[in-house]
Amino acid sequence: MSPHNFEFHLPLSPEELLKSGGVNQYVVQEVLPLKQLSSQLRAFQSAFRAQGPLAILEHFDTIYSILHHFRSIEPGLKEDTLEFLKKVVSCHSQELSSLLDGAALSGLDRSAHLNALKMNCYALIRLLESFENMTSRTSLIDLDIGGKGKKARSKAALGFDWEEERQPVLQLLTQLLQLDIRHLWNHSVIEEEFVSLVTGCCYRLLENPTISLQKNRSTKEAIAHLLGVALVRYNHMFSATVKIIQMLQHFEHLPSVLVTAVSLWATDYGMKSIVGEIVREIGQKCAQELSRDTAGAKGFAAFLTELAERVPAVLMSSMCVLLDQLDGENYMMRNAVLAAMAEMVLQVLNGDQLEESARETRDQFLDSLQAHGHDVNCFVRNRVLQLFTRIVQQKALPLTRFQAVVALAVGRLADKSVLVCKNAIQLLASFLANNPFSCKLSDTDLAGPLQKEIEKLQEMRAQRRTAAAPAALDPEEEWEAMLPELKSTLQQLLKFPQEEADQQIADAETAEEVKGRIHQLLAKASYKQAIILTREATSRFQESELFSHTEPEENSFLNLLEIIFKGPAASTQESCGDADPGLTGSKDPPSVPEPEGSQRNDELVKQEMLVQYLQDAYSFSQKITEAIGIISKMMYENTTTVVQEVIEFFVMVFQFGVPQALFGVRRMLPLIWSKEPGVREAVLNAYRQLYLSPKGDSARAKAQTLIQNLSLLLVDASLGTIQCLEEILCEFVQKDEIKPAVIQLLWERATEKVPCSPLERCSSVMLLGMMARGKPEIVGSNLDTLVRVGLDERFPQDYRLAQQVCLTIANISDRRKPSLGKRHPPFRLPQEHRLFERLQEMVTKGFAHPDPLWIPFKEVAVTLTYQLAEGPEVICAQMLQGCAKQALEKLENTTEADPKEAAPKLPTFLLMNLLSLAGDVALQQLVHLEQAVSGELGRRRVLREEQEHRTKGPKEKTTSSETTMEEELGLVGATADDTEAELIRSICEKELLDGSQVLAAFVPLLLKVCNNPGLYRSPELCAAASLALGKFCMISAPFCDSQLRLLFTMLEKSSLPTVRSNLMVATGDLAIRFPNLLDPWTPHLYARLRDPAQQVRRTAGLVMTHLILKDMVKVKGQVSEMAVLLIDPVPQIAALAKNFFNELSHKGNAIYNLLPDIISRLSDPEGGVEEEPFHTIMKQLLSYITKDKQTESLVEKLCQRFRTARTERQYRDLAYCVSQLPLTERGLHKMLDNFECFGDKLLDESVFSAFLSVVGKLRRGAKPEGKAIIDEFEQKLRACHTRGMDGMEELETGQGGSQRALSTKKPSNGVRGKPAGVSRLQPLTSVDSDNDFVTPKPRRTKPHGPHTQQRKSQRKAKVVFSSDESSEDELSAEMTEEETPKRTTPILRASGRRHRS
Repeated sequence: MSPHNFEFHLPLSPEELLKSGGVNQYVVQEVLPLKQLSSQLRAFQSAFRAQGPLAILEHFDTIYSILHHFRSIEPGLKEDTLEFLKKVVSCHSQELSSLLDGAALSGLDRSAHLNALKMNCYALIRLLESFENMTSRTSLIDLDIGGKGKKARSKAALGFDWEEERQPVLQLLTQLLQLDIRHLWNHSVIEEEFVSLVTGCCYRLLENPTISLQKNRSTKEAIAHLLGVALVRYNHMFSATVKIIQMLQHFEHLPSVLVTAVSLWATDYGMKSIVGEIVREIGQKCAQELSRDTAGAKGFAAFLTELAERVPAVLMSSMCVLLDQLDGENYMMRNAVLAAMAEMVLQVLNGDQLEESARETRDQFLDSLQAHGHDVNCFVRNRVLQLFTRIVQQKALPLTRFQAVVALAVGRLADKSVLVCKNAIQLLASFLANNPFSCKLSDTDLAGPLQKEIEKLQEMRAQRRTAAAPAALDPEEEWEAMLPELKSTLQQLLKFPQEEADQQIADAETAEEVKGRIHQLLAKASYKQAIILTREATSRFQESELFSHTEPEENSFLNLLEIIFKGPAASTQESCGDADPGLTGSKDPPSVPEPEGSQRNDELVKQEMLVQYLQDAYSFSQKITEAIGIISKMMYENTTTVVQEVIEFFVMVFQFGVPQALFGVRRMLPLIWSKEPGVREAVLNAYRQLYLSPKGDSARAKAQTLIQNLSLLLVDASLGTIQCLEEILCEFVQKDEIKPAVIQLLWERATEKVPCSPLERCSSVMLLGMMARGKPEIVGSNLDTLVRVGLDERFPQDYRLAQQVCLTIANISDRRKPSLGKRHPPFRLPQEHRLFERLQEMVTKGFAHPDPLWIPFKEVAVTLTYQLAEGPEVICAQMLQGCAKQALEKLENTTEADPKEAAPKLPTFLLMNLLSLAGDVALQQLVHLEQAVSGELGRRRVLREEQEHRTKGPKEKTTSSETTMEEELGLVGATADDTEAELIRSICEKELLDGSQVLAAFVPLLLKVCNNPGLYRSPELCAAASLALGKFCMISAPFCDSQLRLLFTMLEKSSLPTVRSNLMVATGDLAIRFPNLLDPWTPHLYARLRDPAQQVRRTAGLVMTHLILKDMVKVKGQVSEMAVLLIDPVPQIAALAKNFFNELSHKGNAIYNLLPDIISRLSDPEGGVEEEPFHTIMKQLLSYITKDKQTESLVEKLCQRFRTARTERQYRDLAYCVSQLPLTERGLHKMLDNFECFGDKLLDESVFSAFLSVVGKLRRGAKPEGKAIIDEFEQKLRACHTRGMDGMEELETGQGGSQRALSTKKPSNGVRGKPAGVSRLQPLTSVDSDNDFVTPKPRRTKPHGPHTQQRKSQRKAKVVFSSDESSEDELSAEMTEEETPKRTTPILRASGRRHRS
């Protein structure tokens, strides 16, 4: 076939070129074998050199054969073919450029060049796709293999780096399409197949997931330019739109790539209309379709979001077609549309010079954003807050919307979604950082200037009216002028109604007279008095027509005031509240010069703007203050990111000077103990930012600011706060972040080289002590100075400073028990050291003076003595003897002064001081023996054994096999430790309280005071004596055992909450030291959880939390008393109980095992709680049941409990508990199996509703095959419920009917229900009546009486923690067959040990 007589048709598939088609259609004659390809390619190259690009007409079969055998040919031949085809197309492009610009082509030449063009393009594009396919396969293999060398493997497969060759090919095709090649076709209409060939290649390249990588950026740009040329020159818009929509639906990597291309076409190629076409296609997608096609919706959303960021102005004209998506179900599309609106507000509709239409559009967009701040989907609410954060950060939010958006953010702080709360905090932080009001936002600082400027504005308006009086202004204009200020005053009075003036209406005064007075007050600009008088008149003159129809609302009041001021005719006129009051000054009287009047109006306008500005700032500050209260409660959330946001927020609020911020800064201190490293680091960074980078011109000025700020934290700080701050400062000191200038200034303030107040001096010593924990040498090198500063010989003594000095000195030694591996003896000071001389002297001299600060001082003085002194017991014995001697002397003096006195009396404070000191010495002596002495004995033993081991000869070192085995098992050291511990115990039990010891002399006096509360009635003395008794009991087990009855008598019957609280702590410590002795008294510990004093309940909650979580107390049914604390009226106690159950839930199956007993006790008619509190408690406790096995077992147990329930209230309680469980299909089967247990109880509407809610929960996550069972269950529920309501016969005979008959029968034992409203707090028994307080008997006492069987079953249901059971037994508390109740006789579950008043 002659090369000029055929026509090349672009095939849909390569095989079509092998088939004979129409007349003159080109057909491949022969597919060459592999061996001939190289030679034929060389022949083609020779022909090309001779004939140019038209040589393809004769050698196309060669290229076709290479493409056919592409997978089999060598890499070198592939590369040669590519390079040659690029050369051919480039040459043809240059030749066509000159041909098309020149004279008209002949028909044969045009046909030849057209065939050559199509052949060259087809060959090059097919070759490009072949390379791309092979690269894609290599990439997939690399994904499986992984590792390094991917690029090398790809190069080995192809012979070269294909990723570098794609761009030149695409640029070559772009260059070719930029020519005016349409003249090669008949009628200059280019065929669609040719355009599809080129553009289809681009789309196939885009489908490769690696195209989105940064390394392929040049390829993406080349594709975009090639498609851009096709759009501009070859009418490719419709096809491109359809293809882009399809690709967005199927390829998740393409949105960003396509956005880049579309924005390029809209800007560089002027094809803005394609944006509208694409957006229209997306906007017309059906909401139901998008809800089903989540992948497509995600692609569309990402595309729209990024497109709005690139070309917001172009997209804005098409936004109308997207608005319907805001009402669609797919939240991603809503997010995308809202994000597009935000981008337009940021980039297009920003600034003060907007036209009216643009301003309206911006307001519409912002309205939509605000409205979707309350969207049903949390991701949309979260996205709205993020968008507003960007808008605020770029200062694009109009001031008129500040208050509304701040209110939105504050409202979202209570959102259920953690993400929404987090972003609400970020938005408020952005508002603070970018607020236009002030760098200091304090309510108190802003309220003063605001009130002052409002008064100034009122004066200016009054002056203007006075000057304008001769002109007799029209009442309408005058009303318009006063309306804004009148509105503001009325709003303040409505918001704060307590602000009342002394404005009274006389008894004889008529309504008309009062009306005249109101008119005069309005004319004088006394708006506040006028409003108050009007309010009084409306309540006084109800019969008056004028005052009778006024409602307490803003508009009604304004209408009434307008009628009074302007006369009756004004009632039909409209209020012009939006008029600018500054414009009324244009009608000044002739008597006032025009320039002066204009100047006065300008000043008035400025003053009004200033007042408005201050009002906005004040409102903003109030909103931030409101947010602080909410955000501070989120500081202990479980989500780390939320806690970090809260911390950052308080840092920013503190920097803006909001007074309430200090509360949040203090509240974050305990987070320094957080187990989350991110939270701990956030706290450290917060304090680093707030305190370690103070402002100042010099290092000394910065140090002074830092010390002042830290001292503010110590004001009224609790012991816990001080410990947290100490940990933070210790961390800073160890990292050398505290400058030496700070420590130097602290020493100067402590030694009074710098003038400062006593409190500042005390805080400086305290800060030095905190830093000494990180670096003991800070205090250790200046010990004598510190002793001279705080313990000097002056009177009166500053015990607060002395106490802090002792605490500071204590930080130079290690308080922990010394380890056996320590070679050096612990740090101790000799008894003769000046420190101990001063401590002993201050304690003994201060003993005789009634200073309340002496007691905490002597406690730390005794502790420091035992911590640092050699032989501290000698020093403390001298302290005790000195104080006791003074007390005896005082007693003798009292006797001599009044010999007739029957019994000598000692001042109460002396006896209190003496007993308190004795208790401190006793406790510290015990600590000294068990830590310091025991540790030193162990250290010396180790050193002695090492010395003996070194001195032994080689023969002596060979020991018997028994000794060697003992050493390997560690029994030798253990035996020695036991011997030392036994020695210490023996000293404590037999010697410390022996008659010959100093401490023993105080025991009779202590017991006399504790046993006679009627004789020793001082609250302070009783508190000191009870605490001292607890400390003495810690020493010896026999002494403790003998005094337990006294301790618990005081704990139960003392009328002083302080005594009961102290003894609760003491008994808690005793439970840890002597657990076997305290075990029978455990119910009395639980009883304090019902104490009427919140101080005692809080202490009892803390003590029981520690005892239970440390397994020092067996968890019994009384733990229900802890559950009752969940509804305590004191928030701190309720939070403590919640924290207890959170920790208990981590101990295996603990809560699951306890739940049956808790439910029984709380729903008990005699000792339980009311119904609503019961729901609150159980909702919290049942939220810890998450395992399916636990849920199923609990369902079965609760269903069976219906049989033994005695009252309708118990039915409702059990039904509520079942409804709160996370039921599964297996749980439903359990309910169906036990339906007879509760079927007859469905007559009760509450029980029926609870089971219906279970059905609703099951339906939400049910599988299709499980819906039939749910329907069956619901039908049974409804049948039982309606049958009972209709008075029909009982459902079934047998067990179900008999159970209902028994359950509805009244109990014969006369159990009385608990009266409504009875408090669960246990009343304190009388001190004088001791007959009802009985020492508990040992637990193994044989039960007797009619309830023996019941007690046996209770003892069988043993509750254990997961640490006591095997990991496989998850249902250890499950009832056995013998324990399952078979009779319906009501069982009395109230505790026999509960005491009734």
